[in-house]
Amino acid sequence: MGSSRQINIGGLKIGGNAPVRVESMLKTRLEDMDGCLEELKCLKRSGCELARVAFPDESHIARFSRLIAASEIPIMADIHFNHKFAIAALDCGAESIRINPGNMTDRAGLESVLSSARANGAAIRIGSNGGSLSGGQLAASGGDRVTALVNAVAEQLGVLADAGFDDIIISAKSSSVTETVRANFILSGRYDFPLHIGITEAGPGIHGAVKSAAGLGILLAQGIGDTMRVSLTGDSKTEVDVAYTILRSLGLRERGMNLISCPCCGRRRVDVGELVELAKGLLPDELPDGFTVAVMGCEVNGPREAAAADIGIAGTSGGFVLFRRGKAVASGGIDAMSSAFSSHLRQAIDDFS
Repeated sequence: MGSSRQINIGGLKIGGNAPVRVESMLKTRLEDMDGCLEELKCLKRSGCELARVAFPDESHIARFSRLIAASEIPIMADIHFNHKFAIAALDCGAESIRINPGNMTDRAGLESVLSSARANGAAIRIGSNGGSLSGGQLAASGGDRVTALVNAVAEQLGVLADAGFDDIIISAKSSSVTETVRANFILSGRYDFPLHIGITEAGPGIHGAVKSAAGLGILLAQGIGDTMRVSLTGDSKTEVDVAYTILRSLGLRERGMNLISCPCCGRRRVDVGELVELAKGLLPDELPDGFTVAVMGCEVNGPREAAAADIGIAGTSGGFVLFRRGKAVASGGIDAMSSAFSSHLRQAIDDFS
């Protein structure tokens, strides 16, 4: 799975035989330090393993230094346009930086960034982006945006290679799923550096989640991608939750529980949506990673189709049937469901652990 090379960012191994890592980016501006610190804590609890932070200019040096010192997860400074900002972020203690080959093309400046990164033991992500390709890059590719994305990475990678710097992650993102997929297939076949994947500017809510799952699912299913970000218009915790849902769906990570429920049909005996909410309300805040809960509408879709569930409930003509690993363990009227579910849930968790 993923690239053959492995790098280390603040103790976090990326690439090689490491799991696909989950990233997000702070939505809070650095001016709001309390908000930044609270968002980082929330991301940590959600399972985020690397947080990217915009570093727009050198006026943020003191705040950025404080943020790095307080963070429980590695920080990647997001740098655009000016190589001096990258050096300032590295001097603050950033374990990694992201630079954009679409707007940072000064070779001498880039070489000074490499010197600082090497001195600070930091990694660099070369992150090309469809929205910031330069006119020259597009012209050189004959207007083919995928070629331009790949060439932008290759050009900057050449500078790093010439300097003997190899603590590198590469990425090529677009708001187009097809462009992103094509570019990453090319990069993964050409280089063995760890590859960061994502559909940039995917959008809000279900629209952005589905778009991200479509593109990232294609790549991950082919073994492409060592670290990922789901880029949504919304809170950063949701980005992490969606990322883990994608990975869990592909059998790549098992963080958090797995909740399955039937889509409903004319056979249903209960309101499945209400039963899902009732069951969720009975679950503890944390369940073992990979623990599966099933909520089904009838006996047909109950113990049989959800036989692998650690605990499940299905509607019946008389109320409910509760099952564990496909075996019925309790039944009764719907008013007795909550107590039966809670009682057997404790045992199911103990057996799972």
